[in-house]
Amino acid sequence: MSVQVYFDGNKKVNALIDGFTVFTDQPAQSGGDNSAPSPFSLFLASLGTCAGIYVKGFCDQRGIMADSITIDMDGLFDPVKKMIGKFIMKINVPADFPAQYDEAVIRTASLCAVKRHLHPDIENEITIVRRNS
Repeated sequence: MSVQVYFDGNKKVNALIDGFTVFTDQPAQSGGDNSAPSPFSLFLASLGTCAGIYVKGFCDQRGIMADSITIDMDGLFDPVKKMIGKFIMKINVPADFPAQYDEAVIRTASLCAVKRHLHPDIENEITIVRRNS
């Protein structure tokens, strides 16, 4: 895998990956134009979408529709280490999602290849949130 990074004015830094362009920028308060997500936001999105493909595969194998499942990703900043100390992933499922699969879906999401590349000191919390329609 190869990524080519290039600069596109002000604080915009973009990447060419396998024929796709990924655009990034910085928020206005950091001197950017706020025209695209920040690289760190894309990192959180990478964790969430990676887990998402595992959750989607789990559902597909069992004939469970995944269209109404969403995943929320958050990072808790550790002011002492000056970096994210914990990632929190909430897998939002509809009220009729089979409860017998909750723990299995959490385990499946934790198999995400991106997450496995994180430093082991970074804590990960993955939960199921059942929505009432």
